[in-house]
Amino acid sequence: MNTTYPLQPVLKALIIDDETDICYLLGNILRQRNYHTTYASSLTEAGKLLESQNDFTLIFLDNHLPDGYGISFINRVKEKIPYAQLVMITAHDANADKEKAARNGADFFIGKPFTREIIFKTLDRFIA
Repeated sequence: MNTTYPLQPVLKALIIDDETDICYLLGNILRQRNYHTTYASSLTEAGKLLESQNDFTLIFLDNHLPDGYGISFINRVKEKIPYAQLVMITAHDANADKEKAARNGADFFIGKPFTREIIFKTLDRFIA
């Protein structure tokens, strides 16, 4: 008996954050929605990943990283992977940062700390 299973697309997410616990937390939450996750702890590391992989469908980007601001990196991400959904995450949840992130091409902006429900609601907005 030959049983065929429908193939589900591989969903890939890149998490750019220098806080290891945030990477693990987000990774665990995203795995519940069938995302395969890759981590980068700096903009330099993220840039190298974007050069070698362009199949991320979702990117979580912290704003305050050791080698620069994520807001300034949004354009580079969107040039490499224009179809990827980009979510800014930051502990500094200022309106000016939200506006600048949106102008630079961020699709969503989430303040830290966040919950699993907030991440799920954000993911659901991509589908709606």
